[in-house]
Amino acid sequence: MDQLASRKLKLKRSIKILFSEKVLQEKVNELGSAISRDYKGKNPVLIAVLKGSFIFIADLCRKISVPVIFDFMAVSSYGDSMVSSGVVRITKDLDYSIENRDVLIIEDIIDSGRTLNYLVKNIEARNPKSIEICALLDKDVPGKFKNKIRYKGFNIPNKFVVGYGLDYSENYRNLPYIGYIENTD
Repeated sequence: MDQLASRKLKLKRSIKILFSEKVLQEKVNELGSAISRDYKGKNPVLIAVLKGSFIFIADLCRKISVPVIFDFMAVSSYGDSMVSSGVVRITKDLDYSIENRDVLIIEDIIDSGRTLNYLVKNIEARNPKSIEICALLDKDVPGKFKNKIRYKGFNIPNKFVVGYGLDYSENYRNLPYIGYIENTD
């Protein structure tokens, strides 16, 4: 079987809606208000973890009323799999110094917590003034790393989710809702 046929077979999946576009926007409004209130008088650095959080941070930043600075990191632990490899790699690092800055990490989803735990340690080594976490989704996974999430959107069951920036093999990011994949194989 050639690569294209193999990829098409992988994408033969049924997606069930978990959070509608309307529900997502209501939660983003709520998170933006909380962040604006807590960072009043400050100028935090929002660090988006790419690629999954790009839609979330785009919507969220427009709901934050305090001045913010943006930076981005890209990490990988999945590849084309639905299961984390357990190895975290930084594929794009920050462009600016965060020393003595208030940092807010923007995550799309906390799965095992391994990637976020790695990122927090990496960012702590850069001597920021403070570090907080904003995650749209927090997945219920056995044996999860404990991370303190200050701003949380939704708790979700241990299902593989896509949409609103989240992908499976780089597909489904453009869905306006978040759904979970069911195999049709």
